[in-house]
Amino acid sequence: MSKKYEQLAKDIVGLVGGEINVRNLIHCQTRLRFDLYEASKANVAELKALNGVAGVINSGGQFQVVIGTHVSEVYEEMQSLLGEMTESVDASDNKKKNVALMAVEFISSAFTPIIPAISGAGMIRALLALLVLFKVISNESQTYFVINFMADAVFYFLPFLLASTAARKLKCSPYLAMALAGVLLHPNMGRLITEGNPVEIFSMPMRLVNYGSSVIPILLIVIVQSYIEKFFNRVIPNAVKIVFVPMFTILLTGIVALVAVGPIGSYAGEYIALGFEIIRGVAPWAPAVIVGTLLPIMVMFGIHTSVGPLDVIQLTSVGYANIFGPGAMVSNIATGVAALVTSRVTKVESEKLLGTSSGITALMGITEPALYGIALPKKYPLIATMIGGGAGGLYAGLSGASRYATGSSGLPAIPLYIGEDISNLYNILIAIAISAVTTAIATYLLSLKYEKPAVVVVEANERTASQTTQVSSVSIKSPINGEMLPLSKVQDEAFSGEMLGKGVAFEPIEGKVVAPFDGEVVSLFPTKHAIGLLSNDGVELLIHVGLNTVELNGKFFEAHVKQWDKIKQGQTLLTFDLESIREAGYVTQTPVVVTNTGNYSDVKHDDLGIKNSNNVMLTVHI
Repeated sequence: MSKKYEQLAKDIVGLVGGEINVRNLIHCQTRLRFDLYEASKANVAELKALNGVAGVINSGGQFQVVIGTHVSEVYEEMQSLLGEMTESVDASDNKKKNVALMAVEFISSAFTPIIPAISGAGMIRALLALLVLFKVISNESQTYFVINFMADAVFYFLPFLLASTAARKLKCSPYLAMALAGVLLHPNMGRLITEGNPVEIFSMPMRLVNYGSSVIPILLIVIVQSYIEKFFNRVIPNAVKIVFVPMFTILLTGIVALVAVGPIGSYAGEYIALGFEIIRGVAPWAPAVIVGTLLPIMVMFGIHTSVGPLDVIQLTSVGYANIFGPGAMVSNIATGVAALVTSRVTKVESEKLLGTSSGITALMGITEPALYGIALPKKYPLIATMIGGGAGGLYAGLSGASRYATGSSGLPAIPLYIGEDISNLYNILIAIAISAVTTAIATYLLSLKYEKPAVVVVEANERTASQTTQVSSVSIKSPINGEMLPLSKVQDEAFSGEMLGKGVAFEPIEGKVVAPFDGEVVSLFPTKHAIGLLSNDGVELLIHVGLNTVELNGKFFEAHVKQWDKIKQGQTLLTFDLESIREAGYVTQTPVVVTNTGNYSDVKHDDLGIKNSNNVMLTVHI
């Protein structure tokens, strides 16, 4: 992301009382909407004085900081500060999401705050692999041993990190969540696994599972914790909550975790491993295709730890292995290529940097930074990875590519495929090439649909001298049929105080918004209650249907254009059910403001009263 608003975001967070005072944060078309624990802690005077803040409104229990139409860029910076406790208004779209998509979003949001740690550890692992490859150090040296566990610590103790971020996302105690992660990774748990004796809790069998580096178990456990903790917070008296809520939460969640929730991945892994053995007997080429396609999903659920050992069994019995290794190799390469291509097509600076670094580490065989930092959050690189991995896996399976020793699955592991028949090496190299090329093409093509183009805002002073001399004013026609009112009559301080720019307001008599000029749509909110336009003359216009109608989450609104569409004067942009909005209790005053008012010498409205799309609304003087 751009660092243009980094300092402004930090200043705003500090002046609303700091991170600890923010319960939740969303944004609408023009303002940050805070849900604060204590609004009295916010320093309103200093917030209003901040360069970049147009105004401050404390209304209806919501603390609003008015920014302008670039609010989304400020919000992006806020996410780096409050990421684990913020939810973009996009999440409140009225379209119901399927369970799979919600699960992916939950996992990616839990990973977002810890990406720097994962990325740094991954780079250390990649560096170690290079140092060993070029024989700078030995993988049996003490230096390698110490540096390796420094990098491995982030991955082994991943349940602790995820416990904290997931708990914040679910609004439960991150400290109790981390305590539950400690239950999974306690040394005594490791001792029980080593001893291998049956273990019971209150006569219920406890499955012995190694939870180091696992992802899904702790996320499921925190979900269970959130319900148990909230239940006891409701039923236990305030005087003793501090003692008994944590006690019951840890005890009950811990038992459920060890007996039922935690071992889910282990059970699934065993059945899948058995399935792989059966599939290999029928179609020897199929395991490489399955692993090549589904390895990212298997890693997320920890299932790969059950399938991977099949290679060891195969290697010790027949001298080569092709159940897991070839598919893992092409999948990891695909993950790296997808991250690298994403770094070239994304417009977000932080994603460019992360895509490059994590892509390199994935090519070296360490995919977690790319998987959790790029592929999963952006989704389309994950799809491309699975397409490319499946294609490479198909060739590896059909050609019988096999490895003759176990190790990582990245470029440094290519020598593991050198055997008596040199064609085996050629086969894995061809499989890698197929995977890389297919993934690169798939990532690029998918990016055309999912990556947003950079916003290009034409300022008035960027026009040519000839344009400036020829045009002294620009007339803008009405986008609404209704009564035109002065902004001062609007029942919202941000608009009536001209915090967002000069303009007018309408009391609509028809539920339709039309284009007031020729230009393009530069912003269209998912809730469809507001639209930002840019005229061919450089005028930026915000049309906001109703007040606080963002709360309707798109209900009663329909958009007839998309962001970046070219528009013609009089073209229908939005329609809305005027009476239903009023019956829902919302004010239907519709402010229309020139958000780049500062670029002009003056913005004057035409005569007030009833207007239609053929009437001039505003005159902008250059």
